[in-house]
Amino acid sequence: MPYEWITPDPAPDAPVAELHLWPYRSLLRRDFVVFIAGTVAIIFLPLIAVLGSPVLWGLLPFFIIAVSGVWYALHRSYKDGEILEELRIWPDSMTLIHIHPRRGRKSWEGNPYWVHLKIDKRNERIVNYITLKGSEREVELGAFLSEDERAVLYDEVDRAMRDAIRP
Repeated sequence: MPYEWITPDPAPDAPVAELHLWPYRSLLRRDFVVFIAGTVAIIFLPLIAVLGSPVLWGLLPFFIIAVSGVWYALHRSYKDGEILEELRIWPDSMTLIHIHPRRGRKSWEGNPYWVHLKIDKRNERIVNYITLKGSEREVELGAFLSEDERAVLYDEVDRAMRDAIRP
C-alpha cells in the first residue's frame, strides 16, 4: 500500500504515531524512458515510407507535437505524484501536513480527543472518502488511495487515535 506507519522515536516529545501517504505509481522512472522510446518508434514507423520526400517535413511537426505531448503528460503526472501527506498523532494534538509540488504546503491541527474521523461510504464520486473534522475545519485524508486502501486506512487511523488518547 502506498502509505507507511513510521516507528515512533523514543524521545519524550515524539509523536505516538506517524503516518506517511503518497500516490501509487504504476509507471516507474526507468520505464518512462522505455515508454517514450517505444512511442517514438511506433509513431516513426509510418514516417519511414516518406523518408527523403518533402512530405516528411509536413508530417514531422505533428510527430514532434505528439511525442512532446506524451512526454509532457507523463512528466506532469510524475510531478503530481510527488504529493505527500504526513499525519502525526500525540496524546494532546495531531497534525496533518499535505505537501503538493505545485500548490505548496498546507497544514491542519486538532486535538485527537475532539477530532471526528469520518468515512463516507455513500459518496458517489469517491467511495470510502476519509475526512478529519476538528478545529472548525474538515480535511480529507488519502484521497488518492484506492477505495479498499482507504477502508483499511480508516481502521488503522481510528485505532491510532484511540491508542493516543488512552491514558
